[in-house]
Amino acid sequence: MNRIVRSLRSKETRDYIMSTHFWGPVANWGIPIAAIADIRRDPNFISGKMTIALCLYSAMFMRFAIKVEPRNLLLFACHLTNEGAQLTQGYRFINHHYLGGKKQGQDETD
Repeated sequence: MNRIVRSLRSKETRDYIMSTHFWGPVANWGIPIAAIADIRRDPNFISGKMTIALCLYSAMFMRFAIKVEPRNLLLFACHLTNEGAQLTQGYRFINHHYLGGKKQGQDETD
């Protein structure tokens, strides 16, 4: 326990917590959290264009997070989570608008 406390008080840890390498990914976590929270919402509210844009955005930043020195695994994890959430939303959008999900939902309410 004493070793962990010393590690948390170290200059390297303080420098990391005060850097954009830490706060950038922390701020980005809002995107996948919102996408995950919306998974139970009505698919009528999903924007297909925005879902595609967010999939591409996360794919590019996953690559960036691995290529940047030093590697930013927190950013990679954030965008990996977002990619999964956006692909789920994309599936829901396609199913609802193009594969008969909208009609199936109307049959259930009738």
